[in-house]
Amino acid sequence: MHSVFVTGATGLLGNNLVRELVARGCAVKALVRSRAKGEQQFKHLQGVELVVGDMADVDAFAMSLQGCDTVFHTAAFFRDNYKGGSHWKELEKINVEGTRRLLVRADHAGIRRFIHTSSIAVLDGAPGTSIDETCLRADADADDYYRSKILADRVVLSFLKRHPQMHACMVLPGWMWGPADIGPTSSGQLVNDVVRGKLPGLIPGSFSVVDARDVALAQIAAARHGRRGERYLAAGRHMTMRELVPMLGRIAGVKTPVRQLPLPLLYTLAAVQEIYARITGKPILLSMATLRLLVREKDRTCFNHSKSEQELGLSFRPLELTLTDTVAWYRDHDWFENHSAPPSPEKRTSVMADD
Repeated sequence: MHSVFVTGATGLLGNNLVRELVARGCAVKALVRSRAKGEQQFKHLQGVELVVGDMADVDAFAMSLQGCDTVFHTAAFFRDNYKGGSHWKELEKINVEGTRRLLVRADHAGIRRFIHTSSIAVLDGAPGTSIDETCLRADADADDYYRSKILADRVVLSFLKRHPQMHACMVLPGWMWGPADIGPTSSGQLVNDVVRGKLPGLIPGSFSVVDARDVALAQIAAARHGRRGERYLAAGRHMTMRELVPMLGRIAGVKTPVRQLPLPLLYTLAAVQEIYARITGKPILLSMATLRLLVREKDRTCFNHSKSEQELGLSFRPLELTLTDTVAWYRDHDWFENHSAPPSPEKRTSVMADD
């Protein structure tokens, strides 16, 4: 790899990937929706060319793919918070059709290596079982976001069947944490809520927590060593919220809730908030769909990384280090003092991964 193109470059994964690539001597074209945000994220980093564009209109920035040898596709439409109504139109346009169009234009530009950021959302298994890359989720068991990621993977695999000259593989991250999360994503928002004492209690569910920097390293390893058309897990460590929040509190030096909020209360809260969202059009913290997902996916976050360890040399840094670095980054940037106001609706709905 000499000249690479990274979509979603200012996002949590994207910006850490850009830094790792530059450190390895790569020239990076970084797709950003906001030049100001790109300059904020990379102002002290040499070797980065900002390309302003949006995955909703790949053709508008396609000329910038010329001269690159590898694409790292990290951008996606997703919802950290519920705003009411259906988001399938945007999910399909960006996550599915955007990926399809990006592959086409990358191929036309002579690019022969494409690393697609998939998700653990495309996998499923019984509670408590070890889940690997072969445990694919059925469409019927997927919400709209999960379905968009399943379909995006199929787009990649279908493209490979028709274009033997293209080499592509997929990296499947878990719930990413880490420094430089200027969105912030849901993990960064949780850090802010915990430190400011805004978390009312613990919610049910388990998660697979991973450092975004480790996912970035997995993507680079996949570009170098990944097999064509293969999936590689980079999901991290199985954790419950009851384990994660106290650990975060100890590292941040703050008290955290110890009481888990009962499910009936959470369902009532979600129902009331959805009514509020429909009336006001404003985002909310918890929807019925999100709550059902948390309940359904509980203990379905034990992932087997043996394939990625053997083929990519993947390893994970201690979670305590990830949380320490995340909290330190927010403190070093005066985030807890200077970002006390709640994010705007545009932020709370997190329309793109490069936000």
